[in-house]
Amino acid sequence: MGPASCAICRLHGDAASAAFEIARSDLWLLRHHPDPAPLAGWLLLDARRHLAGPLAFTDREAASWGRAVRHASQLVQQLTGCDRVYAIAFGEGAPHLHLHLIPRHGADPATAAWSVADHYRAVAAREHPAVAPDQLRELVARARQLVVQL
Repeated sequence: MGPASCAICRLHGDAASAAFEIARSDLWLLRHHPDPAPLAGWLLLDARRHLAGPLAFTDREAASWGRAVRHASQLVQQLTGCDRVYAIAFGEGAPHLHLHLIPRHGADPATAAWSVADHYRAVAAREHPAVAPDQLRELVARARQLVVQL
């Protein structure tokens, strides 16, 4: 699969996806999970270049990755007041690095460890409500004001 057939590559240039974009550098793109969003503050940090994961990083990408993950994780915590931020990347759905940064609230069992995957599936199946579109728009606008750099 190359950039032309990659869903993440296409998403980076898609006008509809721009509504969820928070920040972009020449290496990384930070966005909120699109609608239906399972949790407010569930962000994704994508490689701008089509690559499957850190094994394919250039030296420049490798040197920048940790800082970008830290800044994005701090933003998740600042936006949500969460206790922790989970960082998960599988790459099976799209072989293009996109790191899920998921807010973990100690008082919310739906965000605990692998329960968050069940919550994700329940929202996707419409068994549990997604983040309200108005709340999602407000959160993205606030995130755009707070983001420092990637």
